[in-house]
Amino acid sequence: MVTVEDVRRLAATLPRSSEHLIRDRVKFRVGSIVYLAFTRDESVMGFAFPKEERAALVAAEPGKFMMPAESDLRYNWVLVRLAEIDLDEMRELVVEAWRMVVPKKVYAAYTG
Repeated sequence: MVTVEDVRRLAATLPRSSEHLIRDRVKFRVGSIVYLAFTRDESVMGFAFPKEERAALVAAEPGKFMMPAESDLRYNWVLVRLAEIDLDEMRELVVEAWRMVVPKKVYAAYTG
């Protein structure tokens, strides 16, 4: 099972990423944009994800992925149960969420 600590280790390596504790919830931001956030019990991770693709993602694996709360549907956001993913999938989700909020040149330098 993936933990917040696993995510923290990866997020610490991503340029411009910073960790914050906001209302007892761990969140990761680039500047003022949140790209990862955890529930208070740290069992679910919200992450940046294209709005146009999230319904298909949730429909494909409803035991793993969930739609955000109705108040968050306007954002590029989806939720995942950490117990349902492994470290490789976590890495892919986190890096892709981070990629959505950094300038293209920063992502290119990271992958280059």
